[in-house]
Amino acid sequence: MPTQIRYNSNMNHIKTYAYTHTPLSFDFKQTVERFFVEEIPLYTFSNTGNYLILKIKKTDMSTWKLITVLAKATGLQERDIGYAGLKDKSATTIQYISIPKQAERELNKNLTTERVEILERTYNKTPIKVGHLKGNSFSIVLHDIDAKDAKFFNTTAKKMQKEGIPNYYGYQRFGEDSRSYLQGKEIAHSGKRLKGSKEKLLVSAYQSYLYNRWLGERVKLSSIIASNSVEVATKKLDYPLELVQVLAKQPHFFKLFLGDIIMPYPYGKLGYVKDMYQSAEAFNQKKLSPTGLLCGATVERSKSDAYYLEEPYDDTELNALKGDRRFAWIWPKEVETEYNPDTKKLTVEFYLPKGSYATTFLEEVGKFSLKETTLNKSNSKT
Repeated sequence: MPTQIRYNSNMNHIKTYAYTHTPLSFDFKQTVERFFVEEIPLYTFSNTGNYLILKIKKTDMSTWKLITVLAKATGLQERDIGYAGLKDKSATTIQYISIPKQAERELNKNLTTERVEILERTYNKTPIKVGHLKGNSFSIVLHDIDAKDAKFFNTTAKKMQKEGIPNYYGYQRFGEDSRSYLQGKEIAHSGKRLKGSKEKLLVSAYQSYLYNRWLGERVKLSSIIASNSVEVATKKLDYPLELVQVLAKQPHFFKLFLGDIIMPYPYGKLGYVKDMYQSAEAFNQKKLSPTGLLCGATVERSKSDAYYLEEPYDDTELNALKGDRRFAWIWPKEVETEYNPDTKKLTVEFYLPKGSYATTFLEEVGKFSLKETTLNKSNSKT
């Protein structure tokens, strides 16, 4: 029997934040003038080999569109063009692309668009593949923020650099109407083989939706333990008193359970929580982080108490993708802010590990939905 999936079909839910400060007020808009992101490669390129590595700056262009443009300029098939990660259209982005070395002459002759600038060229023995990056550096300009909130933003962001944040998928993952995961669920349950990248993306959105719901529940129960006495938390969670006592002693806000799947941070091999005290201490020291399930055919599931919490968000009918594990908790790095009191603009710079969303970080600091703010502003103009 497949696991019964319980979820709220309305994505306009109140997000479960880990931090308890008062919400801030600022204007966020993802545009080429206000949102900048640069990939950090996983390794140093060899500068020799049969693949040309391009460091490309693009504006108002998605990665998919960039690949189409490069294929047209070089005569290559799109599958022959390597990339590490997808970057949004509404941004100024720098990312690395690989193409076979023999296509360089055609590239030089035919690449003419002003929205694509080749910043650097080198060579490598192997092509770039999806996931071949350490992370991304961001620079984002927030508008209409007063001096008091700008100061508090800096203090809070620096605190999150030290203590970390829940690694939610950002609203971009779920399409313009925030409901693409429903199509993904339907495709996943059809039993058919996935056709093309679009169907894979939709099913991935469904995986991500289930993961976000699981993560929200884990943050919520951690908040209950952090903000209440052991006795009150025991009643609210309906857990055994002895379990809550053990969880409350863990030094980190995000509580680990027996059977949680953990991974050395920022990368390493999967393992299980067997000794809660030992794992909790390593987690608090940023040596490891718990992972959440992206359900699929061959992915590792958590065990024991942890799977009791994971099971409601594990769709065993989703076999079209292999599945994966994703860090549930991450630590932003290199956090810096610069405030201009005359224009009331705050420039925020930071680094996140691969697969993490800048908007998730901003939402945790601001304590409001950037997606809903963007929609409200666009609706008011129509």
